[in-house]
Amino acid sequence: MNLSDSWTAGQDQIVRVSAAEAVFKAIRSAIEAGELAVGVKLSSETALAQQYGVSRSVIREALRSCTALGLTETQTGKGTFVVANRASSDLVLGNFSARSLMEARPHIEVPAAEFAAARRTEEQLQEMRGIIELMAEEDDPVIWVDLDASFHGAIARASGNGVFAQVVNDIRDAMVNQSETINLITGRARQSDLEHRLILDAITHGRAAEAGHAMAEHLSAVDAALTTITGAQEA
Repeated sequence: MNLSDSWTAGQDQIVRVSAAEAVFKAIRSAIEAGELAVGVKLSSETALAQQYGVSRSVIREALRSCTALGLTETQTGKGTFVVANRASSDLVLGNFSARSLMEARPHIEVPAAEFAAARRTEEQLQEMRGIIELMAEEDDPVIWVDLDASFHGAIARASGNGVFAQVVNDIRDAMVNQSETINLITGRARQSDLEHRLILDAITHGRAAEAGHAMAEHLSAVDAALTTITGAQEA
């Protein structure tokens, strides 16, 4: 082994991050370091996009995650302001907190998956398969999280229980915000793809208990990711 080989072997693997993740980390770091003090108004989306050399949609995604962590707050017609220099112990997801969402979802989505395994139609299976295939190919995180919510909504509808379908539809926006923030910080999208396939496989083969278990495992993994994000703030 030459010196170059020896040096290469000792280097850490380079992890690819999205533009939104890079911007989010830069803004969060500036806030937590006091470079952007509490009360400061952030530059406009257009100005931030020019500063970081990204699109405004990337900036919006990064700012949504800053807001979810309780670091910033956007006031209609006024702009986005720094409201804390330390992330909250719970994510703020519109009308719901992440903790409230995760306490409720297993009671809704686990039985919905079980019922879906027994009641789904072939058309509903095709819809779920199509969503899964699109997610596997999707690199845009904003589109991916919308597909994620669509997949969970499709399962709720396939359960044949209108209450489950309505509840999942009602919390859709919060689910999208939660998924977006988790994926931005922990990069769970590809692992979620695998978990979704296990759920769909059980539903496809009519295995109700297995479908419920796969959904429970998926939601547990999401909950663990939330704990990674918020638990670090409590330590």
